[in-house]
Amino acid sequence: MIRREGLECRRVRSLAALLLALLSISGRAAPFAVQVGDARVALDAPPGFSDVQATGSPRLLELAEALTPAANRILLFALEDGDVRRFSVGDSPELRRYVIAVTPKGLERERVGAAQFRAFVADSLRELGEATPADNLRAHLDARPRGQASLIAQLRKDPEAVSVLQGARLPELRKDSPPRYILSSTTLVLVRGKALNLQVFSRYENDDDIEWIRAATARWLDELQRLNHR
Repeated sequence: MIRREGLECRRVRSLAALLLALLSISGRAAPFAVQVGDARVALDAPPGFSDVQATGSPRLLELAEALTPAANRILLFALEDGDVRRFSVGDSPELRRYVIAVTPKGLERERVGAAQFRAFVADSLRELGEATPADNLRAHLDARPRGQASLIAQLRKDPEAVSVLQGARLPELRKDSPPRYILSSTTLVLVRGKALNLQVFSRYENDDDIEWIRAATARWLDELQRLNHR
């Protein structure tokens, strides 16, 4: 009887943890406002993602900080909803896809105009060089040094938004490890007089991942601009 009651208690605790995870996801799904200098900017995670900064998890915070220079302030760091559920019940997230939004601390308290935004874009993308689209992306990334990003395509170039797509082959974990690739998009956008940097990351396994990151980047940018239109 005691053993049976113990099993029942564990089931109840597991169900409660899952319900809390689902509730927390739904609570984070709505857009929210973040103060950037003297402006309030509306942010939202892309569909299927949830902001995880409020968890206070050192592991997740360290991952977010590793994705951006210390000169940036993190405004949003979001994982796929499935990863949030895994993390909430004590399992390790897969981290197949994740997104981050930051703003440069040096410009945070300034009102950024068109000329300053152009300079910010030029400075941010200068080291990427020219885009080198390849018919065989996997072979192209194999020829690059491990871990070094290659500019694949420009996704958008507007006066208030510039977006590019990059890819890289990651260093091997072991000599016999299968190759691992990652895609990332960087979108620099001027919103309410503030410069933001949106980044989307995805493992690269096939062409569906390329189409996904293109579409996800475009949707996130469009939604951000819609939320902050006035």
